[in-house]
Amino acid sequence: MPGFSRREALAAAAAGSFASLGGPFGLPQALAQTTPAQAGGRQYAFKKSINLWAFPYPQQMSLEKCLRLAKDAGFDGIELNYDLDSDLSPKSGTREFEQIRKLADKIGIAISGLCSFLFWPYPLTANDPARRERGLELAGKMAQAAHDLGTENLLVVPGAVHIPWRTDYDPVPNDVCLKRAREAVAKLIPQAEALKVHLNMENIFFNGFLMTPMEMVEFVDGFGSEYVHVHFDTGNIMEYQFPEHWIPILGQRIRNVHLKEYSKKGTDHSLEAFRPLLDGTTNWPAVLEAFETSGYRGYLTFEYFHPYQHWPEALIYQTSDSLDRMLGRKSA
Repeated sequence: MPGFSRREALAAAAAGSFASLGGPFGLPQALAQTTPAQAGGRQYAFKKSINLWAFPYPQQMSLEKCLRLAKDAGFDGIELNYDLDSDLSPKSGTREFEQIRKLADKIGIAISGLCSFLFWPYPLTANDPARRERGLELAGKMAQAAHDLGTENLLVVPGAVHIPWRTDYDPVPNDVCLKRAREAVAKLIPQAEALKVHLNMENIFFNGFLMTPMEMVEFVDGFGSEYVHVHFDTGNIMEYQFPEHWIPILGQRIRNVHLKEYSKKGTDHSLEAFRPLLDGTTNWPAVLEAFETSGYRGYLTFEYFHPYQHWPEALIYQTSDSLDRMLGRKSA
C-alpha cells in the first residue's frame, strides 16, 4: 500500500479483522471504543496526595527525596507530619519551613496539609492540665508551621474519651471530653483566622469521640468560624460504619480527606488493620460518588503507616496507579 510502512499495514489489517468481530477479540464495538475514563465509569477531578508516613522518612529517605519521589509518581500534593524531632518539628522555625515550601515549589508538588501524631501523647482533652496545655502549645506551633509551609490545612484531633494504644491516658467522661474539646478549639481559632489556616477536625472512631456525622456537624458548626472544618478519614470509621454514609451529611464542611483502606474481614483493631489502597472492603465507587455529589474538589490523601521494608518506592507508585484507576484516568 503506497505511503504505508510494513508496520502500519499490519496494524491496519489487524484493526480491520477485529472490527469485523465487533471489536478487539470479539468485544462489543462500544466497549472496544471505550476511553480510560469511561472504562472506570466516571472521571473525577479530585487532586492526588499522599501522606509522608508512607515513606521511610527519615530513616532511609530525606525529605527532599520523598518530595521528588511523590512528584515522579504523579501526585499533585504531599501531606507532611509535624513531630518532635525532624525537619518538621519545634526545632524548625519560619525560616526552615519556608525553605521546605520553596523546595516543594521548585520540585512542583504542593503541600496539601499538615497533621501530627502529637495529639495522642498531648491530647487537648487529657485529665492532666499540663498535657492539655502542652497540646495547645504544639497545636499553635503546627498552625504557624502550616502557614509557613504554604498550606491552609491543619488536621486537628479535638479530643479523646479513650486512647486504646496508650496506657498513660486515663479515660475521660464523654461530657467532660466535649467541654474540653470545645474550649481548646475555641482558643486556637483566633490564631488560625489570623494565619488563614483551617482547623480541620478529624473523625477517629477509636477515640470514642464524635462517633456520628450528626455529632461532628454540631461540633464544627458550633464555633461559627469559617476556619473550622472537617478532615474526613474514610478508614477511621470503616470498622463499624461506612464513609459513604457520612459524606452527604458532612457535605461542604469537608475541607480535606484521608483515604485509608480498611478490611472488615479481619479481627485486628489496631493500626495494622489498615491496608494498601484497594486491598480492603471499602466501597470506593460509592465513596467517590458521594464526594463528587457533595461538591468536594480538594485533595484525596492516601494515609498509611507502614513503608515497605524493601523497595519502599513501590508503595508510592502502586498507590498513584490505584488512584489513577479510581479517578478514571487509567483502565489498562
